[in-house]
Amino acid sequence: MTGHAPIPEQSGQVADAVRGNWVDRLAPAATRPFLRLSRADRPIGTWLLLLPCWWGLALAALSTGRFGFFDLWIAVGCAIGAFLMRGAGCTWNDITDRDIDGSVARTASRPIPSGQVGVRAALAWMLAQTLVSLLILLTFNWAAIGLGVLALLPVAIYPFAKRFTWWPQVFLGIAFNWGALLAWTAHTGSLGWPAVMLYFGGIAWTLFYDTIYAHQDVDDDALIGVKSTARLFGDNSQHWLRGFLMAAVALVGLAVIGAAIDRSMLALVVALGGPWAFGWHMAWQLRQFDANDSISLLRLFRSNRDAGIILVLFSAVALFL
Repeated sequence: MTGHAPIPEQSGQVADAVRGNWVDRLAPAATRPFLRLSRADRPIGTWLLLLPCWWGLALAALSTGRFGFFDLWIAVGCAIGAFLMRGAGCTWNDITDRDIDGSVARTASRPIPSGQVGVRAALAWMLAQTLVSLLILLTFNWAAIGLGVLALLPVAIYPFAKRFTWWPQVFLGIAFNWGALLAWTAHTGSLGWPAVMLYFGGIAWTLFYDTIYAHQDVDDDALIGVKSTARLFGDNSQHWLRGFLMAAVALVGLAVIGAAIDRSMLALVVALGGPWAFGWHMAWQLRQFDANDSISLLRLFRSNRDAGIILVLFSAVALFL
């Protein structure tokens, strides 16, 4: 592998964090290890958890033809909840992976393996983030609350998936795209088939971007016996990534059609522009993909924030047509 992230120059800084991030520059020193544990210095994960929520809310609003003040709270509540639950999930992941992370160059500088945070303190921090998230969830309807509680199951299982399956990215997709179901239900009061199609499309998207991400660690993962789709696909990764791209675009396209079918023709056409542009962004990533360039792999992975925002913007515009 070439282009590994450099060893942090600043004490306590995590190797794959964004250079000059707000945690390292502005956060009080005592809070930095816990914020790093929550990946607050690496915001892309929060975006990838939040965006399916906003997709679900936007398509739900498109399907009903209304967007009120409570929907604004759903959007804001999902944003806060995504930050907190991503933090809680990452804390849990680092607790379970504390021995593995110390053996991988990219993760050895994380707070637990580097000795910045102890396991008991990490558990307390995880619980605090989860409880605040629960308070936000309790402002939604009962169906959404039930879905939110159920989401804890895949979150709890995911860190162990790479130990027993070559497809841990599927488990990540199940957990990270749950917000599409939750936000749709928070708006409508019940699940609909477009939300389910959106959810599966999001899982295909996760398989796409997290396979790219996992290629950074294939050498270390092979040495310690950790499984991933990147190791499974090897030199055939581009072929598989193309398949995930097509599945994501097709499933999200079906979700958009289901949500916008009763709206105006103009709204439907604009909404369908979302999966079209989303697919082109993924196609650009595929053209740039180089399994041997870790710096490029991380850049492509982070670019999926923009891919996900594209869907939100097109759906939001269609809502007002």
